[in-house]
Amino acid sequence: MIIIKPSYYKEFQCIAGDCPDSCCQGWEVDADDASLQYYRTLDESLEIRQRIDRVLDRDEFGNTIFTLAAKKRCPFLNQENLCDMHIAIGGEHTPYTCRTFPRFIYDFGGTREIGLSFSCPVAAKLIYHYQGHLTFEKELNNDLPTLNDIDGLTYIKLKNARDKAIALMQQDSEGIAARLSALLRLAVDLQEELDSDYTEGGDSIAFLDVFRNPELINPEWRERVDHCAVKAVADNSANEQIAVYFLYKYFLQAVYDRDVLSKVKMAVLGVLINTYFGEDDWTMHLWSKETEHSQYNMDRYQRLLKSADCLSAAALEDRLRFDNTMII
Repeated sequence: MIIIKPSYYKEFQCIAGDCPDSCCQGWEVDADDASLQYYRTLDESLEIRQRIDRVLDRDEFGNTIFTLAAKKRCPFLNQENLCDMHIAIGGEHTPYTCRTFPRFIYDFGGTREIGLSFSCPVAAKLIYHYQGHLTFEKELNNDLPTLNDIDGLTYIKLKNARDKAIALMQQDSEGIAARLSALLRLAVDLQEELDSDYTEGGDSIAFLDVFRNPELINPEWRERVDHCAVKAVADNSANEQIAVYFLYKYFLQAVYDRDVLSKVKMAVLGVLINTYFGEDDWTMHLWSKETEHSQYNMDRYQRLLKSADCLSAAALEDRLRFDNTMII
């Protein structure tokens, strides 16, 4: 299998108890089937087995989860912000989410793409402050290709289009706003090729309300939204890295739903989120933890990317052509 990773990937190191916003606090963690099977093999007299049994529950989506403790802390997060489960039975037996976070892993047959998420503060710093045009490293291992039902021709079309999109975002001769506008036009044309009946818009939600998520994980995010500052997109490396992050992470997901325009809008909105709500890596961390890692918030966000009038390709291009009379 071919493994693809962004060049900053190898620099990531978890700082565990020193993390300024622990990934073990603020959101529910699913207990995957393989982990559950292992927990059932533990002796029932063991304290860790008893603790696991006491906190297992189901969420509204039918997922098996660990019930959070006070202040939305994982029930296994101790006072030193370390994991008691990891200490008791080893990190390899913690839930899949815990073992892999903040990595995302997508398989496309014989290719596996791996990256880091903005939701981790350490990863956010790596991504946000990366200097130069991001490159991707490839390696080959002995894993067999994964079974899937994706259309090969569509995947190749999208893969080639993503290469073009990333190259466009790394074109130094144009400002970031101009690159994003060109990116939107590329996506509109590609969307027409994928689905000539595609329509966007119809929901009149206000732009700021898009970011007022129903499930609030960190009140600081709501404060960022409430105190936003509408301004022009800056021509800096951080905004380029943000756009490339979203293109790498989401663009090829259109092979499943044929909605590539929404995936590109995420790249544009990522830059606008940074521009309006803080212009720092902490802003991107807050947004990602709030949205990318809440199934409820993410489902809503993905729906609005297609249905919200304020997020149409034309409306986003207007925002990129910033002027002082713009209404948020």
